[in-house]
Amino acid sequence: MKASVSKKTIFLAQFAMLLAIEAIVCFTPLGSLPIGPMVATLGMVPVIITAIILGTPAGTAMGFFTGLFSFLVMTFTPPTPVAFVFTPFYSIGAVHGNFWSLVICFVPRILVGTVTGLCFSLFSRLKWNKVFAFSVSGVLGSLTNTILVLGGIYVFFGQSYATVIGKSFDVLLGIIGLSILTNGIPEAVIGGIAAYAICYPIKKHMSHSFE
Repeated sequence: MKASVSKKTIFLAQFAMLLAIEAIVCFTPLGSLPIGPMVATLGMVPVIITAIILGTPAGTAMGFFTGLFSFLVMTFTPPTPVAFVFTPFYSIGAVHGNFWSLVICFVPRILVGTVTGLCFSLFSRLKWNKVFAFSVSGVLGSLTNTILVLGGIYVFFGQSYATVIGKSFDVLLGIIGLSILTNGIPEAVIGGIAAYAICYPIKKHMSHSFE
């Protein structure tokens, strides 16, 4: 019983610390990492770490909180005129968000935790190389967010998004593809590196702690 209570307490403490880090990443400039002319956002890193260390359900829950934090930022302190794609409560001219804004804001972030956790569980059961298991899980989790967010923007807000950024809808798909290459790929690499560099030693220590 004592061991069970101890594990539960440790789990809640770890989740709370990761949630605090997620809040810092989402609500402060510390969540943006300049890479030359590009800026990679670090919002998915705590979700990836949570999914690998604490499991798929915890990672999925952290993804929900990430979506919630993003929703709050885009609703109350929108840093960009295209914030309408993440919240139905923001508009610019005749363009405004709707139900699909909530889908784009929450679903990809939630699925980051789910995909990362499931991939790591699968790779671990297959006893694949540890570097591969940790890193690729992080990369796939990060790409889940990038592809679903940008894909959702194109499908649900394509014309409106193109109008706001001052581009023709005909070139929007190319712009999205370029965004994946210049932002999505660096963010995925960061996610993969963080997954191994942070999660591997912690998981190793945790396994020894409860032997």
